[in-house]
Amino acid sequence: MDFDFDPKDREGAAETAANPRAVAEAASCHGPKADIRAKAAEAGKGDILEQYAKDYPVGPHDQPQSMCPAFGSLRVGLRMKRVATILSGSACCVYGLTFTSHFYGARRTVGYVPFDSESLVTGKLYEDIVEAVHQTAKPADYDAVVVTNLCVPTASGVPLRLLPKEIDGVRIIGIDVPGFGVPTHAEAKDILAGAMLAYAREEVAAGPVPAPAGGVEERPTVTLLGEMFPADPMVIDQLLKPMGLAAGPTVPTREWRELYTALDGAAVAAIHPFYTASIREFEAAGRPIVGSAPVGVDGTAKWLEAIGAACGVAPDAIEAAKDAALPAIRGALAATPIEGRITLSGYEGSELIVARLLVESGADLRYVGTACPKTRWSEADREWLEARGVRVAYRASLEQDLAAMEEFDPDLAIGTTPVVQKAKQAGRPALYFTNLISARPLMGAAGAGSLAAVINAAIGSKPRFDAMKAFFEGVGSGHAAGVWEDVPQDRPAFRKKHAAKARQLAAKAGKGESVTGDFD
Repeated sequence: MDFDFDPKDREGAAETAANPRAVAEAASCHGPKADIRAKAAEAGKGDILEQYAKDYPVGPHDQPQSMCPAFGSLRVGLRMKRVATILSGSACCVYGLTFTSHFYGARRTVGYVPFDSESLVTGKLYEDIVEAVHQTAKPADYDAVVVTNLCVPTASGVPLRLLPKEIDGVRIIGIDVPGFGVPTHAEAKDILAGAMLAYAREEVAAGPVPAPAGGVEERPTVTLLGEMFPADPMVIDQLLKPMGLAAGPTVPTREWRELYTALDGAAVAAIHPFYTASIREFEAAGRPIVGSAPVGVDGTAKWLEAIGAACGVAPDAIEAAKDAALPAIRGALAATPIEGRITLSGYEGSELIVARLLVESGADLRYVGTACPKTRWSEADREWLEARGVRVAYRASLEQDLAAMEEFDPDLAIGTTPVVQKAKQAGRPALYFTNLISARPLMGAAGAGSLAAVINAAIGSKPRFDAMKAFFEGVGSGHAAGVWEDVPQDRPAFRKKHAAKARQLAAKAGKGESVTGDFD
């Protein structure tokens, strides 16, 4: 393909080759994170890592035990129409990420720019990325191309900031999503969503932009921040209607032009409170931010009041919205109560609002742990939960989640895969948070009764767990574990006794006599 590289591109590529030894040493994702961060800073990524440290502060431990964070940003790009995704990273990482993306039903092509030690050290990798971007950026096919540096290219300083901002009208967005700088996949969603909002905000400032595909909403809109069950935005729209408001786009969006509408909202509802970079862009656009979510009676009432105040809605209209919504929610909660002690943990970022709904549903919730950080937009949820005796843990580790389960001995443990595994091994009912809890309607009356059936059914399955545990007692543990931890000891007397018994049984069997129950 014929095109000329910008001279700055080669200058940027040369930066990565300034210290070949450091680059070669950095080309590993198995070393101590502190060493890798230091090498990345030396290679020119210090400002990015500093911003990530501010946006996504870690907790008392190093990092939550979550999947590769790049899955989050990959998911955002793959769900958008006319957006191409190109990954730059180790082949094993790219394989794992693309496999996971297809497992989740993306069915989209993922571009990959391979490299070796030579192309990494000489800067040829950057040139290969530039070439791949030019080959991909076809306006007939795409509105944007997202290029993502994984751990090794980030640590090596591959300068995506020098990529052209657009090619033939196709936007080019380069991001770094290293496992040593981004704590969770949930926050990686924010990295790409924030980068797209920043780009769209510059476009809005430069002049007219395309209108929404479905036309312009006459009512003022509320932008929804955070991935939700598909029915939830529709429920929220009905909650807002008495106040003369409408639900706007959900960020991360499904197509590029929705970003303009999102930035044009009267307010932003931070349903998931960890989208720090995205919130920064909305605040730069002058949009007020409202935390929490319309879950349960109390949660919905407070949320409608906060949204109404942020959008300048008259008090009587706010009361009308509450009067229209709260009786149905109250009735749904009363009709489907949850009875039982529960511990809850997850890494999606919606754990606190789910916890509020569980408490309002009648559950005896003792603990909620989230892998995401504490932000000002979740403060109302934390205060509400702690006032009702629920322990809240931000940046919770697997060890904390398991310790809470042991401490509170719940009737049901809701959590990540290893929490569920540990609970079921102990004969305790458990549900996987991501697929069985967060992937359900949560807002308004629809959400009020959505959790009760699955949770009560799980709690009611305790006798089956007891029966299974009794049936398989001892299997898979101790001498029956199938793993020899010591060298087997020869026991001649035991062997001699049972050899003789075996000969007796063989003789009886040979004569056609029954041997059932003879071998004790």
